[in-house]
Amino acid sequence: MGPPEHLGSYRLLSSLGAGGFGAVYLALDPGGRTVAVKVLHPHVAADAVAIARLAREVETMRLVRGRHVAEVLDASLTGERPYIVTRYVQGRPLNAVLSADGPLAGDDLVRLARGLAEALESIHAAGVVHRDLKPANVIVSDGEPYVIDFGIACALESASVTASGAVVGTPGYLAPEVLEGRDAGPAADVFAWAATVAFAASGRQPYGTGPATAVAFRVVHREPDLSGTPSWLAPLLAECLRSDPALRPSATDLINRLDLTRPPGDRPGRRDADRPWAAAVTSEAASGSAAGTTSGAAPAVTPAGGHQGGHPGADAGDEAVTRAWRPGDPRRSVDDLRARHRRKLHRRWVAGSAVVVGLFAAAARDNLPEVSLLLLVLYGIGLLVDAGFGLAARSRERPALDAAGGVGAVAVWALLSSLFSTGTLLLAVGTVVIILLMLVFAS
Repeated sequence: MGPPEHLGSYRLLSSLGAGGFGAVYLALDPGGRTVAVKVLHPHVAADAVAIARLAREVETMRLVRGRHVAEVLDASLTGERPYIVTRYVQGRPLNAVLSADGPLAGDDLVRLARGLAEALESIHAAGVVHRDLKPANVIVSDGEPYVIDFGIACALESASVTASGAVVGTPGYLAPEVLEGRDAGPAADVFAWAATVAFAASGRQPYGTGPATAVAFRVVHREPDLSGTPSWLAPLLAECLRSDPALRPSATDLINRLDLTRPPGDRPGRRDADRPWAAAVTSEAASGSAAGTTSGAAPAVTPAGGHQGGHPGADAGDEAVTRAWRPGDPRRSVDDLRARHRRKLHRRWVAGSAVVVGLFAAAARDNLPEVSLLLLVLYGIGLLVDAGFGLAARSRERPALDAAGGVGAVAVWALLSSLFSTGTLLLAVGTVVIILLMLVFAS
């Protein structure tokens, strides 16, 4: 097996898929963190106009920061294989989620709609237009949406890239002004937001399916089909799907409107109380004024009916309570996830090693009793050292788990020695060795 492929300072691990502009790979950065590397297709890389435009836009794209966007971290647009590096979000594309689980409803739909609106607000605040928002460019992780590929479609639109006559974007999610050749602004993304949310809510494309030209014709000349979308959401979607971009709300307006419009039966303040990153707002914001947000902070949340996010059951007349969002407030920080992952790996290692050591010691008990005893002693010493590190790190779970592993190894040794013959145990040892070697080569 040859050495892993590298692209610049990034080690490519596996393919994540491919789109109209390039192939995406899971990769490791120099610090060992996972990232997504998008390598542009050769016909795009050969387009000097498109690459020059993308190079100008990348610096702006790197300014986009938001909880619901996969930020651009790095880019190299020179050489034969230009690429863009973004934050890696582990999850499934929205279209795959809908195909497997069906349309979204209730709080899940609200989380999607609001998360996408927050992403567009962050993107537009940096002066970027996504231009190709659609279910395939939305990654869903733990129920939260994350927008990928923002700004790339707009930056790569050039004569040679579209020489085949193809439209940069996806019909059904492209706004009428884009299909008619007019400039696309933030309002075009709002149109795509509505088409995406309508599809998520109903499982149906608002402009139907079929040839791209037929879908594009319906977008320009027909009204959207919003049947199947909830009654509380349909009016907002219809407003966003208007033909005149000047009549569509902004991304910030979408957030405020969604906060004031809740699905029937959704208890006011429930979503916000369950999310430590959500910020309650004062009564002035509830009356319609929009609070400004700084880059990287979550927009203000205005619970319907005057209820505050920190007090789900409060009356409308109660005093408003403000909770500011702070970095580290997300439900599960990166450090917490890493610590949980390390603990899980440690538990698996102790359990697996206890079984393997007990098996090997049992197989050697009759013919090589000294080796059998040595294996158990060495394993015990290793667990004692590991428990010492756990005590130094003030971990109570780690020493207890190591002690359980030592007892488990002795128990496996005694049990297998009494139940099975030496020949059977040696056969089991050989099987384990083969499996371990296969795992090593596979990794």
